[in-house]
Amino acid sequence: MKSGDTESSKRVTYLQYLLLALVLGTVAYVRVRLLQVPLERDEGEYAYMGQLLLDGMPPYAHAYSMKLPGVSIVYALSMALFGQTPFGIHLGLLIANGICIALVYVLASRLFDRDAAFAACASYAVLSLSKTVYGFFAHATHFIVLFVLAGCLLLLHHPDRGRSRLLFISGLCFGLAFTMKQHAALFIIFALLYLIWGRYKSEAADGTVSRTGVALFLLGAILPYTLIVLWVLKAGTFATFWFWTVTYAKEYASGLSIGQGVEALIHNFSVIYYPNIPLWLLAGAGALLLLVKKAQCRNRLFVAGLLCSSFLAICPGFYFRWHYFIILLPAIALLIGAAATGIGDLLATARGGNEWLRRLVPALLIMGAIAYGLYRERSCFFLLPPLEVSYSTYRASAFPAAPELGRYLREHTTGDDRIAVLGSEPEIYFYAGRLSATGHIYMYSLMEDQPHAEEMQRELIRDIEQSRPKYCVFANMQFSWLRGPYSPDVIFEWFDAYVEKYYERVGIVDLYDDTSRFVWEPGVAHYAPGGDAHLVIYKRKM
Repeated sequence: MKSGDTESSKRVTYLQYLLLALVLGTVAYVRVRLLQVPLERDEGEYAYMGQLLLDGMPPYAHAYSMKLPGVSIVYALSMALFGQTPFGIHLGLLIANGICIALVYVLASRLFDRDAAFAACASYAVLSLSKTVYGFFAHATHFIVLFVLAGCLLLLHHPDRGRSRLLFISGLCFGLAFTMKQHAALFIIFALLYLIWGRYKSEAADGTVSRTGVALFLLGAILPYTLIVLWVLKAGTFATFWFWTVTYAKEYASGLSIGQGVEALIHNFSVIYYPNIPLWLLAGAGALLLLVKKAQCRNRLFVAGLLCSSFLAICPGFYFRWHYFIILLPAIALLIGAAATGIGDLLATARGGNEWLRRLVPALLIMGAIAYGLYRERSCFFLLPPLEVSYSTYRASAFPAAPELGRYLREHTTGDDRIAVLGSEPEIYFYAGRLSATGHIYMYSLMEDQPHAEEMQRELIRDIEQSRPKYCVFANMQFSWLRGPYSPDVIFEWFDAYVEKYYERVGIVDLYDDTSRFVWEPGVAHYAPGGDAHLVIYKRKM
């Protein structure tokens, strides 16, 4: 390389760092600006269950979920450090996302080069922020990514150091990812197969080392789940834990057919890629360049395996919900990094090995694609206040109204009082800081076409009748129930008669696409809801 090329290359490196700092600073600004955005439904679940953990209550005792308690533990830690508020929860997400960005950089550096690392981590930062994957809400998928990336780096790092304990820690990271959400089991399978293949191909490893390494990895992978099982056994909630995370979870995962799944994938992906079309096209180019070996990569097999396992991890149940795609984003970011290095090599070949051109053009191309995405989502990222971001994302939902409703319930109850929310709105329990009258904090499972639905409804009815909650909140909106023609009607027939006998209506919250209207007693007596979606608040008669 000529001295002039060396100086030009250094200037490109400085420019890359400057552009990366600009991207990361912009992403951090958006996340900080939106720290106060109201919690949505999944966040409400994790926050409420984390709140119970902080109060010393074991998982699955007062709140049921088919998810393992890993994210609830992360939420509890975040709330213990930063406060039991949306701010504290989203600050924890900001930190986790920042670590993920750094891990993507290190992983891309190891698999490709520094130019690819710049492209990959900058792209991941923007893609994981996008409104189309609910990027500024603290979904479980963000924390799956955190532990999977850590596990991947340790898995790749082990052959260099030859330390078996790294395989144990790698397995531990993958096991922790599984406790965030069961979807991460696909990553454990990928890592195990990669490890077996690597040990088999390595001339330096004999059969004993191979078996030891695999055994240590598996020990680390199963340890977190084992500790959870021991925890719920000691707490006496194992039967509930097993029913929700295994028995019911299997029914949930078989809810859609393959045809319905393909339709959901096509529809949801068309929404997700639209604001960041250039970045997704670059990822496609990166995949093609890797396939034809025009992009330099130290471990194509690992990249291919990570991509396949990432896609399979969003497939269980064939729901393909928007936030599931966060799991896929690290692999997509690596493909964008492959595109950067591959395009650079093609340009260098065409221009006689010009080092300056090889590095500058891909960097500017990546920045242009990132700028496009930021511009397409500028309203949400830079203009709308946090409350309006919630409205623009979810329209007529209970999320923006939940903080005020929770405050009302907290102020009109004592710590010993219970409340019941008939609807899938666990965020209300969190804001109210009051114990649910039933462990059923979601109504979806009660409405699904699955064999346990009616018994779940009857269990909820028994819970409420026994605990006699001081307040009941009924969510009159389809998205909070997803009631279908196959749904049992037991709960609706019961509730109408129950509240008529034991409760009086004290409030209504009308939910619109851009505002919420609160009406309290005495004006509520003759008030007719003005919108299709509303919450009705009932107080138990003295």
